[in-house]
Amino acid sequence: MTDGYEQLIRGAGLRVTAGRVAVLRTLDTRPHSDADAIHRIVAGELENTSIQSVHNILGDLAGTGLIRRIVPAGSSARYERRVDDNHHHLVCTECGAVSDVDCVVGAAPCLTPADTGGFAVATAEVTFWGLCPRCQAA
Repeated sequence: MTDGYEQLIRGAGLRVTAGRVAVLRTLDTRPHSDADAIHRIVAGELENTSIQSVHNILGDLAGTGLIRRIVPAGSSARYERRVDDNHHHLVCTECGAVSDVDCVVGAAPCLTPADTGGFAVATAEVTFWGLCPRCQAA
């Protein structure tokens, strides 16, 4: 699977590094993670990885479109690998869990503003807030 990550990274015009591969692999198994959570996982794999290095890698990967950065209100930035569509997110107001929800209408950008002010709308971001099943049960 590392070869697939290497091809993605090269295809985005970036140099392949162990840190970039580790971050992509982490986000495949733990979407919606913040930089601290990613750092804990990657540092367990690559001992000398600093939190600053993880932030730099996340910036590089987001800048090339290999990952998506989302910032739910009142939360730190979260990152995910699902970048090829215009999906939205559900956020738990109790524990902060984040989950994907497909486009609310079915066609990007999902919502049509009453007045675009001359903008050519490409995407829409919607965040739904509520209690996740685990918090509802508690």
